[in-house]
Amino acid sequence: MNNNDIIRRLRYTFDIDDDGMIKLFSLADTVVSRTRISEWLKKDEDENFREITDKELATFLNGLIIKHRGKKEGEELVNEDRLDNNMIFRKLKIALNLKSDEIVDLYSNIGKKISPHELSSFFRNPKQKQYRYCNDQYLRQFLSGLQYTYRGERKG
Repeated sequence: MNNNDIIRRLRYTFDIDDDGMIKLFSLADTVVSRTRISEWLKKDEDENFREITDKELATFLNGLIIKHRGKKEGEELVNEDRLDNNMIFRKLKIALNLKSDEIVDLYSNIGKKISPHELSSFFRNPKQKQYRYCNDQYLRQFLSGLQYTYRGERKG
């Protein structure tokens, strides 16, 4: 999945308007313009389309964490320069305060199965033997489960 697809789906799932997007970025100490947001949300073939960078998506996700969980005292969230699916999945899990059984239920709600063991492998340290890379299919299904849960709609 590309970052623009992810931010589009999250914006739709949580019904975040432009002002809400600007606020999320500001929570993570970043100023973003309405024009920039519009460029990220355009279709890929649009001449004004602009790819959202990993750092920009990390900033958005960190803003989501701060919005839902509050800012931790003395600890700054890092807007990573590079993101992978595991990091995106982890940030969403943290932002929404989801427990493993709740995530398994999200998958189940859209007709997909994932075991708690398989799920925990996505959140392990990459240096651990049990670590498993979260491929696009799992992240896409997780986002679909969120959409079903928050909007009552299924999306492949």
